[in-house]
Amino acid sequence: MQFAKLLKKYVVITVAAVLFGAGISLFIDPNNLAPGGVSGLSIILSRVLPMETGTLFLILNIPIIGLGTWKFGWKFILSTLYAIFVSSTATNFFQRMEPLTREPLLGAVFGGVLVALGLGYVLRAGATTGGTDIIVKCLKLKKPHLKTGTIFLVIDSIIIGIGGIVFGNIDTVLYSAISAVVTSQMLDLVLYGRDEAKMIYIISNTPSVITERILKELNIGVTYLSGTGAYKKENKQVIFCVVKKQNAYKVEEIVKQEDASAFMIVSSATEIYGEGYKSYFGEKL
Repeated sequence: MQFAKLLKKYVVITVAAVLFGAGISLFIDPNNLAPGGVSGLSIILSRVLPMETGTLFLILNIPIIGLGTWKFGWKFILSTLYAIFVSSTATNFFQRMEPLTREPLLGAVFGGVLVALGLGYVLRAGATTGGTDIIVKCLKLKKPHLKTGTIFLVIDSIIIGIGGIVFGNIDTVLYSAISAVVTSQMLDLVLYGRDEAKMIYIISNTPSVITERILKELNIGVTYLSGTGAYKKENKQVIFCVVKKQNAYKVEEIVKQEDASAFMIVSSATEIYGEGYKSYFGEKL
């Protein structure tokens, strides 16, 4: 069982690292884009040094691996070393092929998607592709509330600025920025999923009837909160529930039908943990 779990982990890392390399070599690199991270630095340096992008990616990761070993230990680093090796090899392999597009915008978008898929699934497997992945993991130890994709976006912005100076082309900077944004958004989607939901507070004169219908018709949890009206000093049962975005209108319809004068607050929730959503310990990256 342990071997099967380990095998599955490394199969995921392998496929994800190959996707990462394909995104770099078939879309981003041939369009002179440097959307950030060590991969972006590798692309920039490949224009001034007689070395392949994948090889530079491997070399630049050496000092960062030292940081990762210090912070996370050898067990973490072994899988990361493997991911770096596969990513570097895949990048050099795909670089020998004809690019899938010479259109910078298409390269920025589709390259960003592939890179994000690769990064995301490597991270979910408990490894990284090195570079800023390790730096981001170190930052997450200090600031766990920050989203991974957001941290990547900040670091990538710095690399994009360097790329703009080296390439001396504002179009390259703009396309690289598009790629970085696509990668950031797609990465958060891979890591966190679409957790968009609605938090609904209902203050009604018929709370039990509304609650019964919500429980029966929507099969979602409902919580009663105790409240007291400041003007009339009346005690109230406040209905509180969290519902998937696409089902929020059903709650609103129930309230409208049962108590049209009810006071209702509907707000957005972007991350939901618990039964019916996702595991905090299993998916918080």
